[in-house]
Amino acid sequence: MKDLNIGMIGYGFMGRAHTNAYKRVNDFFDLEYRPVLKAACARNAGPAQEFADNWGYESIETDWRQLLQRDDIDAVDICVPNNLHKEISIAAAEAGKMILCEKPISMNTAEGEEMCEAVERAGVPNMVWYNYRRIPAVTHARNIIASGKLGRIFHYRANFLQDWTIAEDLPQGGNGLWRLDVDAAGSGVTGDLLAHCIDTAIWLNGAISNVTAMTETFVKERVHSDTGNVQPVGIDDACAFLCHFDNGSLGLFESTRYARGHKALYTFEINGENGSLKWDLHDLNRLEYFDYEDDSPVRGWRSIHISDGDHPYLGNWWVPGLCLGYEHSFVHQVADFLLGLANGKPAGPTFRDALETQKVCDAVLESAKSKAWVDV
Repeated sequence: MKDLNIGMIGYGFMGRAHTNAYKRVNDFFDLEYRPVLKAACARNAGPAQEFADNWGYESIETDWRQLLQRDDIDAVDICVPNNLHKEISIAAAEAGKMILCEKPISMNTAEGEEMCEAVERAGVPNMVWYNYRRIPAVTHARNIIASGKLGRIFHYRANFLQDWTIAEDLPQGGNGLWRLDVDAAGSGVTGDLLAHCIDTAIWLNGAISNVTAMTETFVKERVHSDTGNVQPVGIDDACAFLCHFDNGSLGLFESTRYARGHKALYTFEINGENGSLKWDLHDLNRLEYFDYEDDSPVRGWRSIHISDGDHPYLGNWWVPGLCLGYEHSFVHQVADFLLGLANGKPAGPTFRDALETQKVCDAVLESAKSKAWVDV
């Protein structure tokens, strides 16, 4: 196998999820490339070294610029707040490094376009971590849709509900709560949660043409962790929007961090002329399917247990009937990226693919401000 030396920038939740994928992928997938955990990078040497020791990175850096100058780094994985994606990505492209970047790709479409131009100009392989595409049930849903079994699509609806920011005394900013700081995150649930829903929707159902949206910030002021000062909250706590897809279907999306009792409820449903599909992250190994062509006496929703060897990715894992989890979606994404390096067919979503999701996010936020329909 060919070694692919990884430089990880960031050590939080996503840094751990991605690293786990690098460590496991060659155990289950027959690939030409093998990720090597070469260096972990973070601003503070102590946490960086602790992360490196725990996860098996050979070295650390405390300046991502130094990381990019190293000849022994082939690919960088960007797991830092959104406001740093652009600068690091462009510099990495100019240094000739492959890039795997956390979602959303950027703070806004203009930044994302600069990033796309940089990687395309440099000709470096690139990918954005929209991992829900790689959950086998979601991939299977796409295969069913592509087969034409649903016929003409009429409706697509999705939601992503959480409840972790309801407390008014929760601060904004800092290492753990940068997603509540608009300067670091760019937006709230729109870029954090709905971006996942939008990416999946575009992948399953095609491009979104226009949107009308509403957002709300329920707690208007919070203490900032870095300064200790009370300041306005600039992110959206909740968002709902309607849209038209290019294929003529209608979309309905909702996301909030104020749905008490929901930690990560992500669902979607697709209604077509001949059938329907629905999926729930809390039961991620099942795909619900309705086929109108079934005989009337037995026509109804069926629950497909996605665990057999002929389901997407499952032939690489356990015997039929045994289940996978959230972490396996990252393993699958790494496997597809490495396969793309070998066969010359880039694995999506590339930066350019992810920019389409960013365009929708920007249109949603613009519509919420203008209270009008906005073209994507």
